Amino acid sequence: MRTILVADDRIGTLKGLVAILRDEGYEVITAGGGIEALEVFKSGRKLDVVLADLKMPGLNGLDLFRRMNVEAAAPPFVIMTGYGTVRSAVEALKEGVTDYLIKPLDYEELIIILDKAIREREMALELSLLRGEIENGGTFHEMIGQSRPMRALFDLVRLVGPTDASVLIQGETGTGKELLARALHRESRRLLGELVCINCAALTESLLEAELFGYLKGAFTGAAADRKGRLEMADGGTLFLDEIGHMSLALQSKLLRFLQDMTFQPVGGGQSRKVDVRLIAATNIDLQEAIRAGRFLNDLLYRIDVITLNVPPLRERREDVPLLVNHFVRHFSRRYGKAVEGVEPEALKVLTDYSWPGNVREMENCLARAVILSRKSRLEPVDLPDKIVQSENRPAPSTKAGLLAELTETGLTLQGMELELIRAALEKGGGNKSLAAKRLGISRKALYQKMERYKIAVPPDNAGRNRR
Repeated sequence: MRTILVADDRIGTLKGLVAILRDEGYEVITAGGGIEALEVFKSGRKLDVVLADLKMPGLNGLDLFRRMNVEAAAPPFVIMTGYGTVRSAVEALKEGVTDYLIKPLDYEELIIILDKAIREREMALELSLLRGEIENGGTFHEMIGQSRPMRALFDLVRLVGPTDASVLIQGETGTGKELLARALHRESRRLLGELVCINCAALTESLLEAELFGYLKGAFTGAAADRKGRLEMADGGTLFLDEIGHMSLALQSKLLRFLQDMTFQPVGGGQSRKVDVRLIAATNIDLQEAIRAGRFLNDLLYRIDVITLNVPPLRERREDVPLLVNHFVRHFSRRYGKAVEGVEPEALKVLTDYSWPGNVREMENCLARAVILSRKSRLEPVDLPDKIVQSENRPAPSTKAGLLAELTETGLTLQGMELELIRAALEKGGGNKSLAAKRLGISRKALYQKMERYKIAVPPDNAGRNRR
């Protein structure tokens, strides 16, 4: 509950404001003048906003604001004033007062201005916290990264978060899609509401429907009492549907109907219920491909894909590996009571060079194991799993400089590179020339010409199949 301090020397005005503000859900503290209001502030009571009359005996509204700021940073401060003192109110704005209202008060305007003042203060505090987090170790709402892709992603979250637009998060398994959903929620105006998560891949169709929409007593065997669904739990907040691509077509259709007007019916119920929910969905599959295969509704994708955010895999942001390694080593050292203080350079190089097919989640598990098994104060290659130390899966160069370095080391020519690309495309496609040409971005005729020039044969295991 938000707390407001109302200061006015007119008892009638105070009574009216108390009634209105309590109806709006505020806890109201009253003061009959500026001096009394200052004492309330000095007492240390948590105040979300102050509403004070400009003209009060002893200590007027502006002086009250000034005195509060001498003691500590004043909360959002709104001044009430008559028509004749508007100029004084404008001067107060220059000193840092949040806003002013002209008497007689428009109560709808009053509520809007108070809500706006509180929301702006919350957002300012949150922004200040985030800036501190970025400067301290490259963290952003529990996400860690200082690489260009991650900084760009964080900027998008700050831009998109305050809106109510639906967001589709795409990324490989283990990249941190749920963390990104939490960051969006914390950046939103729904910060004080709940973030409710549900994994669509973890439940059967019937269980997922019951979890999502809730159910009434007797709706099915075992439904001994009414139960709220995740949609109702998320009312006023955010609903995160992870792995939405695994949802059945029937349930997709029901979700689509819900998104059209934000109303739904619990399982076993005939009466519609309305909620106010922001939707964030995530997937690690290609939904366009799922649509072509008849496994996902085109209209639902339009609804959930207002904004798309792509979480880069760890192999595309290797600059962040040392940050993540240090974070996990510190975390697991504290958690398991170990005295591991860091990582030896040789071990860090192994960790940086590894391709991390399981992304951050794989790294987290790897370092938890390494910290537990370590016998020294710093992790060494011997502490890491054999598959990582002995991995021959060298990372593909992600920059022009990296590519040139590899060419220099191997002596690979442009002609040789083209030859290897054609062979790889044919092998990956099982000898299918049309698919290989498509992957290479050339025509089938051009592929035949290059194969003839380089004397490339179709892979033997598939040659017979392609001739039939």
